[in-house]
Amino acid sequence: MIAQTPPPIHLTYCLNVHPGETWEENFEAIRTKAVTVRNKVNAPGRFGLGLRLSCQAADQLVDPGQLRCFRDFLAANELYAFTVNGFPYGQFHQTSVKDRVYAPDWRSDERVTYSKTLGDVMAGILPEGVSGSISTVPGSYGPWITCDRDVIKMAENLAETAVHFHGIRNRTGQDVVLALEPEPDCFLGTMADVEAFFSGALLAHGSAWVRKRLGVSLETAEQIVRDHVGLCLDTAHMAVEFEDLGGVFGRARALGMRLAKVHLSAALSVLPQRDAASALTPFVEEVYLHQVRMRGADGSTETFADLDAAITHAEQGAGREWRVHFHVPLFFEEAGALRSTTYLFTPEVVAELRSGICPHLEIETYTFGVLPPALQVTDVTDGIAREYKWVLNHLFG
Repeated sequence: MIAQTPPPIHLTYCLNVHPGETWEENFEAIRTKAVTVRNKVNAPGRFGLGLRLSCQAADQLVDPGQLRCFRDFLAANELYAFTVNGFPYGQFHQTSVKDRVYAPDWRSDERVTYSKTLGDVMAGILPEGVSGSISTVPGSYGPWITCDRDVIKMAENLAETAVHFHGIRNRTGQDVVLALEPEPDCFLGTMADVEAFFSGALLAHGSAWVRKRLGVSLETAEQIVRDHVGLCLDTAHMAVEFEDLGGVFGRARALGMRLAKVHLSAALSVLPQRDAASALTPFVEEVYLHQVRMRGADGSTETFADLDAAITHAEQGAGREWRVHFHVPLFFEEAGALRSTTYLFTPEVVAELRSGICPHLEIETYTFGVLPPALQVTDVTDGIAREYKWVLNHLFG
């Protein structure tokens, strides 16, 4: 849906909340779940979709006949798709995902091929005049990157994908951008990591790779990288890292990096002097990683790769604010010792989101199925519709 115009800002929710690894399963979720959400939100005009396609689903949908069928369905139902979550390559629900969500990473040919296919899918379904964004893993999981050659390989593979998307633009006129999504404990976890990689290895080695591949000037090669490798900022991820949410937009602007998508999401917070371990124990589960940061009044920070490890060392969190990478519904504010990081959506942040600095906003709460019983909703489509209403009231009201 168009949340605002001008400038046009497209709003959707990420369909990664609905289990499904094949295109048939994804299409069924669109026909049943997404259409139900659209009807409950009852917004005027066409309703935007934020697809989630595994490698298997992308390989199935890219077939010209399947694309034609999907385009016809979108047109008949007043729907359009403008963004894809290309982060999880394989199964994302009903199994232990943990750090496997980052594999294959950007050192691998598999990640390149998958992302190119997603670009081809986007080019086949984008409405005229609407850009397409594809969010992706932030390079790799941090512990997996052990040498400079790993970093250079990621830069070159991102550049290869940029060349493919550049070719899509030349052939079809469709604009598609890859959006690296920083996440705690990953190669790109903070804005400082993004700044170092983008201004360093990506522009240096990536642009050199494009120049060699296409035989263009270095200036043209750099522009191709800038046009097709951008950033997806997830507000929950930024909150967990204690980033200044109001400042990250300006830093992206100063970097000259294309801000392709913002994930509207909320993490968990427990204030100092509260019993964080007891409050957070119900959130320990075996499907997803829930990275933790504990910050003291002096600014010092303890880091933990997952919530169970943080609770085991709870004494280190005494007197510190805990922030946990566990996506909670945007409409959740607080319960007992727990609160949501939506309080970080300050007037400054709202003004940036409404400014048009980023044309794609996507609600991303994929954890409805693993929430503790006290936060469960009977029907996930009701929960998603409530999130839409929260966004429309708090950001565009």
